[in-house]
Amino acid sequence: MTSVRQFKLKDLLRINNVKSISYLGKHDNYHGHVTALSVASEFRRIGVSSQLMALLEQVSEQKKTYFVDLFVRVSNKRAVDMYHKLNYIVYRRIIGYYSGERDEDAFDMRKALSRDTDKKSLISIPHPVRPEDLDDD
Repeated sequence: MTSVRQFKLKDLLRINNVKSISYLGKHDNYHGHVTALSVASEFRRIGVSSQLMALLEQVSEQKKTYFVDLFVRVSNKRAVDMYHKLNYIVYRRIIGYYSGERDEDAFDMRKALSRDTDKKSLISIPHPVRPEDLDDD
């Protein structure tokens, strides 16, 4: 017999077998990194991204990470604004992170989690960096 239940956000991750977050770093740099977050155009502007981010942050809290970070195109104002509303800050700018017909910079955006009581992960780097300068942070 089949039963019907309401669709839950976690079902989306199961159906698509999406791996959207990985865990990197050591000691007080241990963090969740959002690899990719994309939502089909017909499902945008209804809170799906915010709900996915909340779920990923919850999992990161359970893993006892210090912060969550992600990279976003500087030109993607809608996404940058959304992340600001979710309390992410621009930690640093990465010059030429995205390559293509026209190279583009990325913002490394971060949100401190409860384990980072001193909010050290939010101390921004004031000067841009290059992709080759990135390490496991």
